[in-house]
Amino acid sequence: MVFGVTDVFMRYALNAPSQWIGTTLQAAMVLLACAGGVYALQHDSFVKLDLFYANASSRKQALLDVLTAPFAILFLVILIWKGYVAASLSLMLNQHTPTSIPIPIYPIKFVIPVTGGLVLLVFVKHLIRNLSTLLGRG
Repeated sequence: MVFGVTDVFMRYALNAPSQWIGTTLQAAMVLLACAGGVYALQHDSFVKLDLFYANASSRKQALLDVLTAPFAILFLVILIWKGYVAASLSLMLNQHTPTSIPIPIYPIKFVIPVTGGLVLLVFVKHLIRNLSTLLGRG
């Protein structure tokens, strides 16, 4: 937050924008979103549509989770696949930020498919737990 406020102050009050703060904040937001997504899924902290879900029994909640699982798995597989393709291309092209301080972009791009894989692992764990609940073993 300090960097963001400093960047805004320098840009508008001093008319001297920073060459690196914006890019650094973008990278930090990607890392924060990736780590936060894994953490939120692991601790069941995502916001859910409680209209149908909140008052349902644990078996009905498990059923709803299992029914929506193919969509989540499809999304995660595409995220991992396309994220890896984009990161590999970035590495091959040796992409850096177009600023006075060239920061490599490819390490940040590789974080996306890696955390997508971690989310997929946590999701599969939750899916197994939901299937166990549906079968009466949980």
